[in-house]
Amino acid sequence: MVSSIVLYLIRRGINAVITLLLLIALLFIILHSIVKTPVGLARIICGNPHCTNAAISQIIKANGLTNPLYIQFIAYVSNIFHGNFGIDTIYKNQPEITVLGRFLPVTLELVLTGSIIGVLIGIYTGSIAAANRNRIHDYVVKAVYLTTWSTPVFLVGFILALIFAYWLKLLPATLIANPFIRTPKVVTGAPVIDALIDGDWAYAYSAIQHLILPALAIAVAGFGIVTRLTRASMIDALDRDYVKLAYMKGLSKRQVVWGTAFRNAVIPIITLIALTFAFSVGGAVIIEDVFQYYGMGYFTVQAIYNFDYEAVLAVTLIVGIAVILANLVADLLYAVADPRVRLT
Repeated sequence: MVSSIVLYLIRRGINAVITLLLLIALLFIILHSIVKTPVGLARIICGNPHCTNAAISQIIKANGLTNPLYIQFIAYVSNIFHGNFGIDTIYKNQPEITVLGRFLPVTLELVLTGSIIGVLIGIYTGSIAAANRNRIHDYVVKAVYLTTWSTPVFLVGFILALIFAYWLKLLPATLIANPFIRTPKVVTGAPVIDALIDGDWAYAYSAIQHLILPALAIAVAGFGIVTRLTRASMIDALDRDYVKLAYMKGLSKRQVVWGTAFRNAVIPIITLIALTFAFSVGGAVIIEDVFQYYGMGYFTVQAIYNFDYEAVLAVTLIVGIAVILANLVADLLYAVADPRVRLT
């Protein structure tokens, strides 16, 4: 038993590393396909359209841009594994990893909150639809999730802001927290968590208020796929013989749906959590710009506006790593939930 689990973990870990290397290779190929000369690459690294010829020459020499491509690729991979993602030209020539370290925790807090809300909504609505299939509850759930699923994420954000911020005036529409409140000491970089650690309840309350709308926008835009799979898995589980046996034992519909069928139907949903997280990371880029929520998505948009290619590549790589890790965690959870996959 233990050996099968260890072998399963080793295989999944190797697959994750190979996927990461392929992602790095793809970014390297794209960059060198767009910019084919050392001077062009040096200008990208410089980030200044008025970069002098002396500075260009220095960048070419320092980064080995005249070396063969395979040597440049090895250096590129080595730099990434050492945490060197380049130098950011917008934020006073700081290392990209330092700049991203300020924005990434904000986005992770937002994405994790939105993903958790979306998964919970999807599982609940999918289960309700399955338990009442071909009835009014089922049709309503289908209509809602198909509508939200097909709506662009930025439009979902605008609609939520219009309803809850401007019409009902219940929640703030922009920023991470009230700018007139003292900012707590930075520990993790995540606003709500840092406020709770610091015991700053006023800032924590404000940060939670500002977090609700963007997190809800991510959840509303992404819960449909979870609903659909949950409904299909639950319908399959409800048709099994053990469910019929549970009814024959006198269990109520609620006990059968949530106590018997759901435990068996939830296994395929686990792998979907990683896809939900990946979708949420992509949606966060737009949502953060809509709500002026200063996380990695907002940083990415600003980098694109300022033609900061190294920042865009760094963000792309970070997002790719996050998705790879999410899939790895999903595989591990799947193995825990269903021991049969350890042997596959």
